[in-house]
Amino acid sequence: MQTFYSDLLVIGAGLSGERVACEAAQNGFKATCLSIVPARRSHSSAAQGGMQAALGNCAKGEGDNSDVHFIDTVKGSDWGCDQEVARLFADAAPIEMRRLAAWGVPWNRVVPGQSFYFKGGEKFEKYEKEENEGLITARSFGGTAKWRTCYTSDGTGHAVMCTMDNRCAQLGIDVFDKKEAISLIHDGDKCMGAVVRDLRNGQLEVHLAKATAICTGGFGRIYKATTNAVICDGAGHILAHETGLVPIGNPESIQFHPTGIVPTDILVTEGCRGDGGTLLDVNEERFMHIYEPEKAELASRDVVSRRMTEHMRAGKGVKSPYGEHLWLDIRHLGDKHISTKLREVDEICHHFLGIDPRTQLIPVRPTQHYTMAGIRTNKDGAVYGLKGLYSAGEAACWDMHGFNRLGGNSLAETVVAGGIIGAKIVEFLKGYETTFDTKSINAEVKRQEERIHDVTHGRNGKLNVYEVRNEMQEALMKGCFVFRNKEGLEECVETLHGTMEKARKVGLVSDGVGANHELAAAMKLEGQVRLAMCIAQAALMRTESRGSHNREDFPERNDAEWLNRTLAYWPEGADMPDLQYEDTTPLFELPPGDRGYGGGKIIPADEKYVTERTVKSPVTEIGKKK
Repeated sequence: MQTFYSDLLVIGAGLSGERVACEAAQNGFKATCLSIVPARRSHSSAAQGGMQAALGNCAKGEGDNSDVHFIDTVKGSDWGCDQEVARLFADAAPIEMRRLAAWGVPWNRVVPGQSFYFKGGEKFEKYEKEENEGLITARSFGGTAKWRTCYTSDGTGHAVMCTMDNRCAQLGIDVFDKKEAISLIHDGDKCMGAVVRDLRNGQLEVHLAKATAICTGGFGRIYKATTNAVICDGAGHILAHETGLVPIGNPESIQFHPTGIVPTDILVTEGCRGDGGTLLDVNEERFMHIYEPEKAELASRDVVSRRMTEHMRAGKGVKSPYGEHLWLDIRHLGDKHISTKLREVDEICHHFLGIDPRTQLIPVRPTQHYTMAGIRTNKDGAVYGLKGLYSAGEAACWDMHGFNRLGGNSLAETVVAGGIIGAKIVEFLKGYETTFDTKSINAEVKRQEERIHDVTHGRNGKLNVYEVRNEMQEALMKGCFVFRNKEGLEECVETLHGTMEKARKVGLVSDGVGANHELAAAMKLEGQVRLAMCIAQAALMRTESRGSHNREDFPERNDAEWLNRTLAYWPEGADMPDLQYEDTTPLFELPPGDRGYGGGKIIPADEKYVTERTVKSPVTEIGKKK
């Protein structure tokens, strides 16, 4: 068995993972990245719309700054985010976008003079200043006061991912693909690396490091309807969670994107609505302005998904063999705009729907898209429960998103958090030496060999992996989707109890040898069901509605009782998660208030509780003026 050593082991080679590795490498440390797929095929590449950063270069972004970005982020989170982290992010984002430009990202730039844009289907005029020519421009996204989403047409993730991978090559970082970490190596106190399966030949390897960072993205694939790639299956979360020491933060906080295409659920970017696209119902009439007069189609994603679902429930959905949907209309944007700034949307419509968005409507509906939930870390990215273990990007609950993340904030988070957390890992490495406990290493390797042998030979049972996984996915779709209630959640939890027992009794139809997808699915299945159970149980316990968590039986946002963050631990041998809670944020720059969209009643928090945690800042003063 091969053993590899490095200062930093990064599990996941998407944007957050490679950005963390770059920070370590440029400070003289040996960094290694592991990826299931070639790095440039990471799910980061699928991101279309852009990255939020308060540059204020374009006409509609004039006057923007990090305070305004911070306010939008906190409101977008429905006061569920860690405001210290949101402040770190908003302040660092402009620096990171300029750094990416220097590394080679071909951002769209300001073109001076008169131009036009659409809002709510209507055409408006704007004028870009001559002195801003060539600066990074921005487009509008939901839930923002200013245009601040930096973009490269609608292929932002792909452009930035290629640039970041080039940077890794320049720094001499080892990026190994077809490698899947299947367990962490730890002694109950510190993390020492991971046991890794080579997906080319099925052999196990040991990767040891002083510090380990999990940057594997989200776990949307535990839902049946999701925009996520097949690799977004929760593998990184399972690694941490199965230790019994590391909690999943806010598991009930799952985002549903308004515009997954029907029937494949592939995403068409929020940039469609940001650039002036509209949502239409069965009568081909706009409806979002009825529910949200100010923001309309550009309310936050949780709100638009909820309003779309409400409208379909009212009988205004379009019937189809694949279920009800609504329409996205970008026809009025014209051929030039669609062919340049929305060219990936154009390709998706042609290849997966067989339609031309210049002349035809796009069928869309809300679908699972993002996990605000994740491996709980502190503001330095250090994971709760194990020394030397870090996490960044969608895999982490760094918690700048709270209960709803704004479009463009997550793609920006990958590189911003990657830089901030990478710097903290460098600080840790500079003052840290360790020894690797061979007893713990050998015991973990043996445990994984026995796991693989047992499932390959059907020692625990012969249930079909994919049938059991389908049962889990169906339970979440039914009980833990856009709207939730006590009856549905209790049924979901009960179903998942049975699914858990089945997940422990799966066997393989294949022989499990070599690059075997069935074995990979079987190895993760019980951990996936644990994640599903955490979502359902945490949603059942949270008797309020906040952001993406919508309880029909508890429609109020209850700051008096639920201004907190869920921590879901899974003790060894348990059949249910152990739910604990901590304060949402240690301080308030922006005290809890009304978002300005989304409606709903708010049950206020105790004034003393809020006052004691409120700090003086420019944002606090803005809040007072409002």
